[in-house]
Amino acid sequence: MNELLTYFSDHNSDFLLQLGRHLELTFMSVLLAVGIGIPLGVWASRNKWAERIVLSIAGMFQTIPSIALLGFLIPFLGIGTQPAIVALFLYALLPIVRNTFTGIQEIDPAVREAAKGMGLSDWQLLTKVELPLAVPVIFAGIRTATVINVGVATLAAYIGAGGLGEFIFGGIALNNSTMMLAGALPAAGLALLLDGLLALLQSFPPRRLLQVVAVGLGLTVVAIGGNSLGSKEQLLAAYPPEFTGRPDGLLGLQATYGINLPYKAINSALIYDALNNAEVDVICGYSTDGRISSYGFVVLEDDRRTFPPYQAAPLVRQDRLIQSPEIGHALGRLSGKLDEVQMRDLNNQVDQDNLTPEEVAQNWLKNAGLLEGPSISSNGQTLTIASKSFTESYILAEMFGALIEHHSGFSVEYVHGLQGTKLCFDALLAGEVDLYPEYIGTGLTVLLSPSESELKSLNGDPEAVFSYVKDQFESAYELTWLSPLGFNNTYALLIRGETAKSTGIRSITDLVEYGQ
Repeated sequence: MNELLTYFSDHNSDFLLQLGRHLELTFMSVLLAVGIGIPLGVWASRNKWAERIVLSIAGMFQTIPSIALLGFLIPFLGIGTQPAIVALFLYALLPIVRNTFTGIQEIDPAVREAAKGMGLSDWQLLTKVELPLAVPVIFAGIRTATVINVGVATLAAYIGAGGLGEFIFGGIALNNSTMMLAGALPAAGLALLLDGLLALLQSFPPRRLLQVVAVGLGLTVVAIGGNSLGSKEQLLAAYPPEFTGRPDGLLGLQATYGINLPYKAINSALIYDALNNAEVDVICGYSTDGRISSYGFVVLEDDRRTFPPYQAAPLVRQDRLIQSPEIGHALGRLSGKLDEVQMRDLNNQVDQDNLTPEEVAQNWLKNAGLLEGPSISSNGQTLTIASKSFTESYILAEMFGALIEHHSGFSVEYVHGLQGTKLCFDALLAGEVDLYPEYIGTGLTVLLSPSESELKSLNGDPEAVFSYVKDQFESAYELTWLSPLGFNNTYALLIRGETAKSTGIRSITDLVEYGQ
């Protein structure tokens, strides 16, 4: 608890900013759902055909996984606040539509007959009798939609919309439980708080409630219309959530260069398209990514050498290697075989040529002569290989699996696409997976977190870093780093080629000076 309070104290301004964005996403989406869902519920209550169509479509949106829905909206709305609000609005529709329909349908028919006998028109019947009587049920739907959207809004950080999810995603990636709790606990508290406030609001007279909703809808429409990723008068950056909290990432850039560009946290799977589509101006990428050349991006020179070496290597459970040393022998065939140019080309084959990671891995291994000779007969045992959620990790995991199956007799199962370092590492420690491709720099800065003096003593030397990390992992975690594959996939700041040409920016120092 003390660590959590200290974290809030050290990051209070960032926390308040993300809390405000979380509230903005929740309020806008729920108010839009109220403005559209209540009329749809009323229409469904008066028309059997509309009932089937409206309730079926609203229910369908609830069945779509939230990440998939966000991804589907990106080609149409880009990244940032607008697609997040649309996705949350769609999730909020069902409880509001259904409760409006149910609240009106459950009104005693005798009450309707009495109102009609008094000469009320259909509109008067709706506004003076049905809606006031249905308010408790309708508000139960609004409360449900609000609580749902507070939770789903944490995923908005995936597409750069901000919110408390930034702390959760960052904590998962950085193996930082305190950071995760800094996002998860406030989100849970916010859901309870808003549910309680809506319960109080429910006691207002129906006419006053309608006035409150109308004002809220007007403000929401204005806010959505004026919302954008940022002003194009100033360069806007985008970084993966993991990068923003790493000492070898944004924190290191700020300490070394004093960089202070406004930025969005965006999932690494989307960040290249965000730059290519000019939704942002600067991103953090990886030096071996194939999209760099395909999109014509310029890698900014790290002229003050803030990024440490990131050699890729298999990270394996020690007990597996002791029981079956043939696993290490099979993976050892990759040692020193891949350089940066080759790895960038392999990534490009997946990202741009639409080959599968398995096809790319198999083709390269065959061309490199690493699958020669007869395959070892199956020994009836299975290894589980994990990968992170980016192309290179998929390819390397497939290479590891192909070599192991061919040269050791083990069968292989894959757990692809784990979100961040912490999930892979925890799964490895728990014995849920046996190995995965990792980077020496990540092992050093994220999983070991050495002191400044220890980092300084290593002096960024690749061999010294590898030796230090290997020894620490074997003694502390009983995990073994096998020999590096040969390439260094370090962080890199990227800009579009036309931006580099128009501004003359070629290094991180140039970028900082341009932004001042």
